[in-house]
Amino acid sequence: MAVDDRFTRDHREPDDDRPAGTRNEVITGPVADWATDFSHTEPEWAADPYPIQDELRQRCPIARTERFGGGWLPTRYSDVAEIAYDTERFSSRSVVMSNFRPPVELAPMGVTPPISSDPPFHHGARKLLLPVFTRSAVAKREESTRALCHSLIDAFDGRLTVDAAHDYAQHIPMRVIADMLGFPPEDGPRFQEFIESALEGVNSPPDERMERMNLLFDYLYEQIRDHVDDPRDDLTTYLINAELYGNKLEAEHVAGTMALLLIAGIDTTWSAIGASLWHLAKTPADRERLVAEPELVPTAVEEMLRAYAPVTMARLVKQDMRWHDVDMKADDWVLLSFPAANRDPAQFDRAGEVVIDREVNRHAAFGLGIHRCVGSHLARMELRVALEVWLERIPRFSLDDPEAVTWAKGQVRGPRTLPLRIG
Repeated sequence: MAVDDRFTRDHREPDDDRPAGTRNEVITGPVADWATDFSHTEPEWAADPYPIQDELRQRCPIARTERFGGGWLPTRYSDVAEIAYDTERFSSRSVVMSNFRPPVELAPMGVTPPISSDPPFHHGARKLLLPVFTRSAVAKREESTRALCHSLIDAFDGRLTVDAAHDYAQHIPMRVIADMLGFPPEDGPRFQEFIESALEGVNSPPDERMERMNLLFDYLYEQIRDHVDDPRDDLTTYLINAELYGNKLEAEHVAGTMALLLIAGIDTTWSAIGASLWHLAKTPADRERLVAEPELVPTAVEEMLRAYAPVTMARLVKQDMRWHDVDMKADDWVLLSFPAANRDPAQFDRAGEVVIDREVNRHAAFGLGIHRCVGSHLARMELRVALEVWLERIPRFSLDDPEAVTWAKGQVRGPRTLPLRIG
């Protein structure tokens, strides 16, 4: 098959042979009881999930909800880890808990490989990406990332207040991922729309949400076809030319992996940078110490990742079973809250505190098991460089209005507005 032939079919064309998946009623509104009616899309969760998770860990460590067609929320590190490592009983074919379950037949590849892939397909799909995200490959991007951070701060141009989420944090991973994929940097606002639709719009009607995902894949196939006509040295051309098990990747594999990198590669890091700046803005002692001891920043980065882990991932139960005294049904969702796991006192000393010089820190911010984040070196570099440059250029800053800080809803949590007073 010629490379071009894979990308000629319109991905929107109906496929009569493809199962439709399952749609559930959209349920919104205040949570009656977090143990029996939890929702990661409600304002209280977005504003401050940690007291909710701590209370559940004591009272009901594996919470239940009937929203989203039914799901579970383990809050102990040991339970989260056990499920993350168990690929026999839990599927990754959808990692975003919503009112739509993709059909079982999509396994083992899933929609956004390798994060949506089950073994044995997962191993090869993940292995394809490893060379791109090694520590040495990431190091080559540090200089340009640092220059970008300086240019963003240059643009503040003497302002007394800035929105550190909108004017700084979001631009760093957007530019890095755009450069890696060979996408036009001016398309950043479109990336933001795709991200918000995919991760924060999970309570939209399923058909409306799927149309928004179609817009994302319209864009991705446009970029793929442009790269087929004009190959260059970037990740998109790499995926187009890559082989798995002796064959070129299917069109859905190429586009799905690009969707994963675009959405997860941007929002997770954007959120981590913003949460770290939020913490330092409200914690003068930590800010002053990092300004005085910049060599401590890499250690502090790990603690920020632990304390403010941005990512929660979902799994789907493969078959009816009794698991840790709860009756899980086939296709029940399970939310793996890495933020809750990272604040489990049974796993971490002073779990609810931010200890920026914590020496032993085996946190789960990048996930656990076979799906541990393939881009962890890149995310760490971006977060470290973003903080180093900010603290060098703006050593004094504070929250301009704590009540004006807003947080993303859904499975990736970070500040969406972060007004800081600088100087």
